[in-house]
Amino acid sequence: MRLILILIHVLVCLALILIILFQRGKGADMGAAFGGSSQAVFGSTGATSFLHKMTVAAAVVFMLTSLILAFLFGRGATSSVMKGVKPPQSQTTQLPQSAPPAGGSEKK
Repeated sequence: MRLILILIHVLVCLALILIILFQRGKGADMGAAFGGSSQAVFGSTGATSFLHKMTVAAAVVFMLTSLILAFLFGRGATSSVMKGVKPPQSQTTQLPQSAPPAGGSEKK
């Protein structure tokens, strides 16, 4: 199961890189090179391209596989560097019994 998820994750990573590299930027046409871009301030509004839809789908799959893999590998067995070390022996010191209690409980 984990191996299949890792394989899907790596393939989606590569696909996401390639899809993003194939896309043209907002100012990639020849008219934008000379300052004659006719786009609005935040880009033109129109139908989304096929590559944009593929980018969104690949990004969603990438995020889901990332979360699933983090959940699967994050719940591993815990280990400690202190494994096998015995705790130190506690040494108890006893006060002598003949000492009078503090607080002045003597009668005058």
